[in-house]
Amino acid sequence: MMKLPESFLWGASTSAFQIEGAYNVDGKGLATTDVREVPEGMADTKVACDHYHHWKEDVDLMAELGLKVYRMGFSWSRIMPDETLVPNEKGLAFYDQLIDYLLEKGIEPFVTLYHFECPQALVDAFGGWKSRKMIDAYVKYAEVCFRHFKGRVTKWVTVNEQLIATAAPGLAMEYLKDPHERAKWIWQISYHVSLAEHRAFDLLRTIDPDAAIGPVCAIQVVYPASSDPEDIRAAQEAEEMMEFALLDMSVYGEYSPSARTWLKERGLLPETETADEAVLHGSRPDFIGVNYYFSTCAKYEQKPFDFNTSFFWASDDCRIIPNENLKKTEWMNMGIDPQGLYNGMRKVWERYRLPMIVTENGMAVSETPDEDGRIHDTYRIEYLRDHINAVMRLREEGYPVFGYCPWSFIDVLSSHQGFSKRYGLVFIDRTETDPKDCRRIKKDSFRWYHDVIEKDGRDL
Repeated sequence: MMKLPESFLWGASTSAFQIEGAYNVDGKGLATTDVREVPEGMADTKVACDHYHHWKEDVDLMAELGLKVYRMGFSWSRIMPDETLVPNEKGLAFYDQLIDYLLEKGIEPFVTLYHFECPQALVDAFGGWKSRKMIDAYVKYAEVCFRHFKGRVTKWVTVNEQLIATAAPGLAMEYLKDPHERAKWIWQISYHVSLAEHRAFDLLRTIDPDAAIGPVCAIQVVYPASSDPEDIRAAQEAEEMMEFALLDMSVYGEYSPSARTWLKERGLLPETETADEAVLHGSRPDFIGVNYYFSTCAKYEQKPFDFNTSFFWASDDCRIIPNENLKKTEWMNMGIDPQGLYNGMRKVWERYRLPMIVTENGMAVSETPDEDGRIHDTYRIEYLRDHINAVMRLREEGYPVFGYCPWSFIDVLSSHQGFSKRYGLVFIDRTETDPKDCRRIKKDSFRWYHDVIEKDGRDL
């Protein structure tokens, strides 16, 4: 905790593949996010928000907003475009100019090393995360970043949302049709990611002991569908397997007894090597990043093994369902639940006793400017206000929450809905098929969040 700031970090978040564009410019290699099939008529990563050519304008907007921290991502395939793992100097130069300008404007860069996009060259060469070779490749990538940006980047994220990064089709390996084979590989890949993560924890402390590092988890707040003990157990198990099994590996280097039993009973325990235990138990993170959008419900249900149970994890003993007590919207179809953020972060603290930062929290809406060219997003302001109030309550009660970063600073390319689904404080003026000039337009929520930052969250 000594490494983390005493003052609260008001920020905002994006990821590299969702904003940068320039997917094959200046020596960048292809990522899995560049080659994934997208529905016809939907935007892809080729241009995205064209941040690669608007980075200075974007940082100026961040400064105008008053951000203290910018949670951003590096594109691994921009820094290391192929299987030789030789750094791309033009890729590093892009991030040099971006980070130097952030620092010039008084904004702290908070960098995610791995946010869904895996270098396609490594998938082609040896299967990506299916192979233990990927662990060494990730560590080499991390070392290049830690050394190159030492002193300028003091907060690092190892992996964003391991749940999605390892399980979403096409992100980390080729798609496998057989549900049990796919589930087995998902857990094996997840295990490899955990090994790479712990080696990165240890490596950063060798290279830059003044810097801090941690994982970002999409916390799963799962309520039982009823007071039936079977439903209560189903909710506990859903949280355990979608959230705590992953965080336990990040923090403690091992699965809980219940998670290990669940995996063993289904033949899903990853293959290990003797030396792994020392790696997994030899380091711990400095903090935990929390992504939260909505809560869910679970009910007990025995059924065939499938992938429609718990988002991407396959299960045969529970069903995730919407909560009928919550307000739902077009894109937030599980319901909006600010209390869930408070509940979930309390559980994370009670289990891990590590400082926390909200790294993503936001509301998706289909938006277009009105006739005056403005976006009056009162619905987003309401969503953010209610969730920031939950964070303020945690702070007042003494929980070590050291920052809040809504998703997202600008509208980003959604991996499944393109630009039909927008989260940003800043509107990107483009359509699915026409990038136009990607003009930036400040929404009403931009001005509102500026005032929140200025008042340090008071008078919400």
